[in-house]
Amino acid sequence: MSLVIYSIFFCSCTILIYQAFAWLQNKLGKIWLNPMLMSILLLILLITIFRIDPQQYHQSTTLLSHLLEPAVVALGFPLYQHLHSMKSQWKKITYWLTIAAALVISVTYVFTMMIIKLPAIAVSLSLKSITTPVGIALTEQLNGNTAITAFAIILAGLFGAIFGVKWLTLIKVTSPKAQGLAIGAASHALGTATISQLSYQHAAYSSLALIISSTVTAIISPSLIGQIHSFLF
Repeated sequence: MSLVIYSIFFCSCTILIYQAFAWLQNKLGKIWLNPMLMSILLLILLITIFRIDPQQYHQSTTLLSHLLEPAVVALGFPLYQHLHSMKSQWKKITYWLTIAAALVISVTYVFTMMIIKLPAIAVSLSLKSITTPVGIALTEQLNGNTAITAFAIILAGLFGAIFGVKWLTLIKVTSPKAQGLAIGAASHALGTATISQLSYQHAAYSSLALIISSTVTAIISPSLIGQIHSFLF
């Protein structure tokens, strides 16, 4: 089979599996039937059972990977719709998201170093709450493990997408703005895509948090991690 045939076959299978789980979740209303999570698990199972070369699957589905870029850009539409209402709040939002990003990086790095004492893994895990391209680039710069970073980012996104809104509601955080900011800051694009289904306001503030958190993390993490390591370890 040629690469084109492989690409059509694997892309079609991936899309059909995702859409099937999306339909199933809407039909049953079960939170754990997250289409992204279930699609990943089923695809891993199928690749293992049929002994498909993972590298071949990756190469054949690069088209889907390229579509992620316009998909992320599309998240900017609800942000544009609410831009006027955000103008009076952007300084406060940026301040608190900066504090949150610094706290997450610091706590994760310190606790990981205390438990396993491996700087490469500590760096990788401390960058779990930003988008994959930024996280991978920072991990390489800071001599971390990119595979661990990618896995941690996926987990952070999945947990936020599946449990984020439920948890926030449980602790009495019910404002669409607050929920959007929390999910965008902690669970990046995957969480933002999921919470966007609730309302345009959720989508707008989650997109804003995603952008600010990624930018802030890219700026402060190299020096912050270096200072923490020098001071404590």
